[in-house]
Amino acid sequence: MKSIVRDMSLAPEGRLKIDWVKEHMPVLNRIREEFELTQPFKGLKVAICLHLEAKTAYLAKVVKAGGADVYIAGSNPLSTQDDVCAALVEDGITVFAKHKPDPDEFKQHLIMALEIEPDLIIDDGGDFTTLLHSERPDLIKNIRGGCEETTTGVIRDKALEKSGDLPFPMIAVNDGYCKHLFDNRYGTGQSVWDSINRTTNLVVAGKTVVVVGYGWCGRGVAMRAKGLGAKVIVTEVDSIKAIEAYMDGFEVMPLVEAAKAGDYFIAVTGNQYVIRREHLEVMKDGAILANAGHFDVEVNKHDLDALSTSRREVRKNIEEYVMEDGRKLYLLAEGRLVNLGAGDGHPAEIMDMTFALQAVSLAYVNEKYKEIGNRMITVPYELDKQVANLKLEALGIGIDSLTDEQKVYLESWKID
Repeated sequence: MKSIVRDMSLAPEGRLKIDWVKEHMPVLNRIREEFELTQPFKGLKVAICLHLEAKTAYLAKVVKAGGADVYIAGSNPLSTQDDVCAALVEDGITVFAKHKPDPDEFKQHLIMALEIEPDLIIDDGGDFTTLLHSERPDLIKNIRGGCEETTTGVIRDKALEKSGDLPFPMIAVNDGYCKHLFDNRYGTGQSVWDSINRTTNLVVAGKTVVVVGYGWCGRGVAMRAKGLGAKVIVTEVDSIKAIEAYMDGFEVMPLVEAAKAGDYFIAVTGNQYVIRREHLEVMKDGAILANAGHFDVEVNKHDLDALSTSRREVRKNIEEYVMEDGRKLYLLAEGRLVNLGAGDGHPAEIMDMTFALQAVSLAYVNEKYKEIGNRMITVPYELDKQVANLKLEALGIGIDSLTDEQKVYLESWKID
């Protein structure tokens, strides 16, 4: 099947981007060397749905180095980078993606990546699994299993599993330690603010930031906002996480109260319509709204439209909504994932661990798919430990190990 990209003449620029991240992804480089020797995917077809930028491109090249025929589509209309797509095509990977396609075209690209009848998949937000279950069950038959990148996707796949409809084994890469502890916290924390700052060119220090949701991503966003000098309010529906946010030094209150005080609002819940009419009605003039969850549903754009008298793009990736009372609210990146819709996503060194975990998990599910069955499983601890050890080695950091006597002590109920 022929690739669909916007402009092949952009390939040299895309290649430079991929070469840059490769230099800063030592763990994935080591796994690539191993894959080149062991060829875990030899003769197999792998379909990938991820944010199609340079770091994802290098993951695709690592999977290809393991012997696979790789087909890739973007998981977000705004995060696809056309130059990176062109460079991947030159490297022998089939790409179905363009920056900012219309909704029908975007969906068709996902379907085309599945129509190659893959043996394995890497999914983001459950886009592949949902499409396969709801619209194209005819394309399931060859799939041995796959890996899921995000919290949203894990939620969707677990729902399919619970109803007995998950059609093949999936590994919840998002739940691996080397994913959520680092990617979700440090990656999201930095990349969200990188994107907001480059998009708005406004100061954060002294402002009030409202973080909606205090999961691992919310922790990172709040921590980095505090580091930039902001006053931080956290809103939650989970009482335990609310106490944690309070003990981490943040104000905690209902969103309808926080809405009156906030200058920046960042939603990181994975749920829909968490910022809606009753919040928009009391926000102050100039409030900036951003979403750091997978889908563009956390900020209710229907309510924004209904409450506004006019709407225009005032700067790239900033839409101004003028309310009936004259207040102006600003939505970033169409309410899509701001760190990729208006930026380059997580730092390369962070995605080094995440995508290393993706690569070894894909090899694992290929080897063990018959044993796993049609279930979603967490990342086996030995894979997390493998990636962590490679990262420490790359950083030049050594750690201690238990003595034989200590191991016996920890495994015994007796105290000598």
